[in-house]
Amino acid sequence: MNPFRWSFRQQFLFGCFACAALLCYALFVQFQLGIQPCPFCIFQRICFAALGFVFLLGGMLSPRSAGARKVWGFAALIPALAGVGYAGRHSWVQLYPPELPSCGPGLNFIVEQHSWLGAAKRVLQATGDCSNIDWQFLGLSMPMWALIWFVLLGAGALYAGFLPRHSHLFRK
Repeated sequence: MNPFRWSFRQQFLFGCFACAALLCYALFVQFQLGIQPCPFCIFQRICFAALGFVFLLGGMLSPRSAGARKVWGFAALIPALAGVGYAGRHSWVQLYPPELPSCGPGLNFIVEQHSWLGAAKRVLQATGDCSNIDWQFLGLSMPMWALIWFVLLGAGALYAGFLPRHSHLFRK
């Protein structure tokens, strides 16, 4: 049951499962606990969904060549790094809250006015409500936990992609 000995497929499908579980928990927090997501949270969810999709595709295709596994490892790293950026900035805003009272207009308005790319840039400049800490576990807020998960999942994707698959490594 050592996850470091799992096959590429098992590791990538576990990454997909982890992303799905994290997204389900985010929806539980939103709809059951009543904590509404800020724009940062929404973009982090998009990054988890994209990362989970890459994990699912990589796990389902399960390439045999080392080069293809490396490509999948790097492909998973892209949404993980985007998530690190959003979760890191969100954590920063929570640790050092700005003086302004709110994040500004809602995400729908921002997208309508600036496109998704413009909205992504605007969200990174968020202030105010994005600094509220409505949920904590072990002293860390949700974006801080998201940051940890993005780092772990990104590192796991690289590990799965770059691990040499020799049969003697997997003997008991």
